[in-house]
Amino acid sequence: MAEEKEVNENDQQKETHEQENILDDIGNETGSEESKELTPEEKIAELNDRFLRLYAEFDNYRKRTNKEKIDLISNANQGVLTDLLPIMDDFERAILNNETAEDIAIVKEGFHLIFNKFRGILEAKGLKAMNAKGESFDSELHEAIANVPAPSENEKGKVIDDVEKGYFLNDKVIRYAKVVVGQ
Repeated sequence: MAEEKEVNENDQQKETHEQENILDDIGNETGSEESKELTPEEKIAELNDRFLRLYAEFDNYRKRTNKEKIDLISNANQGVLTDLLPIMDDFERAILNNETAEDIAIVKEGFHLIFNKFRGILEAKGLKAMNAKGESFDSELHEAIANVPAPSENEKGKVIDDVEKGYFLNDKVIRYAKVVVGQ
């Protein structure tokens, strides 16, 4: 038993000594941090390094976003063109069939079908035709290409004829209607 007490006392002394050493080490580390204050030149060098790294990171971000914008713009029409490819196929088939077609009514019907399909795709993408004929002239929507005497008094200042249709894309004018206005 006496031997066990001596071993336990020795172990406790070792643990206490190790704990004291750890506390001394911690004290030395904090003391060394306080004594290791940066000189003004070192502070300037550290700040300059941080600034250069931040500037390089921002420059890389700017280059990456510019590249993404260019890619987005160059591929923006992909969806529309993919939707229009079946219409191109329809036109090619119509041209081949028209070479041997004898009934003009069938040819006309085929072109009307292709046109309706084309218009449907464009309308699904947000395109909407302007109805200008009979409306009051609006310089925000119409481009007057001619003024003619109005056939009646109530047609003065109104659109008499629609020479070229105007179009909206999602309620924004993308092409002004070219119109003839009555005076």
